Amino acid sequence: MRFRHPDGSTVHLAYCTNVHPAETLDGVLAQLRDHCEPVRKRLGRDRLGIGLWLAKDAAHALVTDPSALRGLRTELDLRGLEVVTLNGFPYEGFGAEEVKYRVYKPDWADPERLEHTTALARVLAGLLPDDVTEGTISTLPLAWRTVYDDDRAARAHAALTTLAERLDALEELTGRSIRIGLEPEPGCTVETTADAIAPLTAIGHPRIGICVDTCHLATSFEDPNTALDALAAARVPVVKSQLSAALHAEHPHLPEVREALAAFDEPRFLHQTRTLTAAGLRGTDDLGEAVKEEALPDASPWRAHFHVPLHASPDAPLTSTLPVLKDTLTRLVGGPHPLTSHLEVETYTWQALPPELRPRARAQLADGIAAELTLARDLLTDLGLKELP
Repeated sequence: MRFRHPDGSTVHLAYCTNVHPAETLDGVLAQLRDHCEPVRKRLGRDRLGIGLWLAKDAAHALVTDPSALRGLRTELDLRGLEVVTLNGFPYEGFGAEEVKYRVYKPDWADPERLEHTTALARVLAGLLPDDVTEGTISTLPLAWRTVYDDDRAARAHAALTTLAERLDALEELTGRSIRIGLEPEPGCTVETTADAIAPLTAIGHPRIGICVDTCHLATSFEDPNTALDALAAARVPVVKSQLSAALHAEHPHLPEVREALAAFDEPRFLHQTRTLTAAGLRGTDDLGEAVKEEALPDASPWRAHFHVPLHASPDAPLTSTLPVLKDTLTRLVGGPHPLTSHLEVETYTWQALPPELRPRARAQLADGIAAELTLARDLLTDLGLKELP
């Protein structure tokens, strides 16, 4: 979906396909047929943006076989779909029964991460619509914190510098500009937008910036205006933003709140949980640790890294951080000029919701994704953007 900002520029809205597990190119093609096109039709649109997730095997197949890349581009066109952004964070296995810490491997100190991201950039340059010359890729925020020392930090810095050089060369070759955004996430070396400033200014290349995920921002209790002010002051570009909402518990000391939170503790994904105390941010790596082991102070609200559907807040006594998303979006695109032109709805946890909230069929999932995109569209038009055909 495309929108015209009051300044005349185009803002793209997509939804991320990491909600549909697929590790191979055949799986990606099936996603387009079974999920993405039905969402487009529900929205009554001739064209729908998707934030494509390509696992390593699918990316390898596309980058080594020009005919496969042309075939994917043709399939996108036939189904009324377009790609201007990729989710390059998960490397493989995102549809596994247990993902948890595996999603952070390989990190930016490992050569595989550089090679995979380079492949994604080359693929994206070939998938961009004919009238679009800029693409973006979100990626791992360097590494999970427990395995990151000075040596690995130096290797990660070198890898990102090499990537920037490759992206420069790619633009010279193709005329397509691809930028990368580190995506701060609780528990990682770069947990917050503030954490991103030092490594990104050290790299100092305009192709390497930040992806602001509004669930992660909220989980770490970051104020959107403070965060974006600091990024602007440091001249760190907001490459893209993922529109997502975290789980919020206002009164975690109450037994009924703990019970409600426990229903979201599930074995597949990591749900880092945070609370803001007088001494600063406190947290656990997963929701179960907080709920069952009582590892967090409970005098202040808790937030958990669980991407809940944008249009359907959890039942009381829980809610979502949708207000943080709205505040962030207002700052990102509600001003005289957009701070980023690539927005991506990223609720990948539909099948990890409590059983009674999960979609039971493809049609229900498509309905839910379409409802999320409708909400995002309405927020954008309320900010003065005009939806384009």
